[in-house]
Amino acid sequence: MKQALLNRFLRYVQYDTQSDASQSGCPSTQGQLALADQLKEELTQLGFSEVALSPTGYLTALVPARVEGVPPIGFIAHLDTAPDFSGANVRPQLVENYDGGDIPLGEQHQLSPKEFPELDQYLGQTLITTDGSTLLGADDKAGIAEIVTALSALIQDPDSQHGDIYLCFTPDEEIGRGADLFDFDAFRAQWAYTVDGGELGGLEYENFNAATAVVTAKGNNCHPGSAFGVMVNAQTMAARFHAKMPLGDTPENSRDYAGFFHLIEMKGVTEEAQLTYIIRDFDLDQFEQRKRWLTERVEACNAQLQQGALTVSITDSYYNMREQLIPHPHIVDIAKQAMHQLNITPKIKPIRGGTDGSRLSYMGLPCPNLFTGGHNFHGKHEFISLESMVKATQVIMAICQLTAQKLKT
Repeated sequence: MKQALLNRFLRYVQYDTQSDASQSGCPSTQGQLALADQLKEELTQLGFSEVALSPTGYLTALVPARVEGVPPIGFIAHLDTAPDFSGANVRPQLVENYDGGDIPLGEQHQLSPKEFPELDQYLGQTLITTDGSTLLGADDKAGIAEIVTALSALIQDPDSQHGDIYLCFTPDEEIGRGADLFDFDAFRAQWAYTVDGGELGGLEYENFNAATAVVTAKGNNCHPGSAFGVMVNAQTMAARFHAKMPLGDTPENSRDYAGFFHLIEMKGVTEEAQLTYIIRDFDLDQFEQRKRWLTERVEACNAQLQQGALTVSITDSYYNMREQLIPHPHIVDIAKQAMHQLNITPKIKPIRGGTDGSRLSYMGLPCPNLFTGGHNFHGKHEFISLESMVKATQVIMAICQLTAQKLKT
């Protein structure tokens, strides 16, 4: 299993699957379809049933039940990598029997336990890192490799006991569109697990409530030589607005259950400028308060302006899946039991972000998140432990078999 898992992962990360929010099509990039095509062929050869790839890049398949009367479950991972750091020409490094020292990432960078103390828990293990020029792609090609390896092992084992098991690999999760065209007719599970988490033991069933706010400043342009009393610089208005934001209430100053405002883009010219913020909070009431506060802040600024105007548009992105999972405690309990069975301590923590499961839970498919074994996603310091990947694969298999043992009617 270990070698097969490694080979799959190293093969998958060779595909450049960065998503692109500027493109309206689905998937947003052709690299995602290229990987999905390869996976479709692989799943067919491995003996999966009902293997289907939609024109929009959703790949689904089924492992048929060996036990009747068991609720169908599923596993989900995403094809794309983050659009904000290069995923092209990935050259992974294999660090066997890690000795606790600094790991060079090319000539200019390194992975050091002084900066990343979590490395200390991987002494003697095999680590997979980047070469410092790209991200690695463990988010979420590790999840794909683990699902394929786990479910193919169940197919090959005639003694494995499980109900129907569905898989789906989605496009464009990193740009928030992974659930947009999800095919519930092809994926008939009662609940599922996204395999899209981090370190060993991670089990997540609550996440941020999320929204995007665009503050637009409307000014007036003219020739600077005749600007007195006429020109209104929208960029200046936008800069002054942001300067009055609660600058300590930001991602770099928050952790655990603390929410934030995060300026992710600023652009403009004299005539018009825009500030784009993401708003995050675990508590729904506080989330709504944040949105109201921002709207009131725009109104207050407008009241003080002599010329020009500010407007704000706020769009909700996803909500905390916890509210949808509370009525179904067995879904999380089975995952916990699977980990305990494998001597893994579950690490229950909130996701300071979102997954496909966040939206799918509100679409009627309860969907907590399982660990992949990776760290430092979306950048050059990304790495993953091969031993943790094996554990993630074993957890998937154990969940399938525990579901049959506990819930067979």
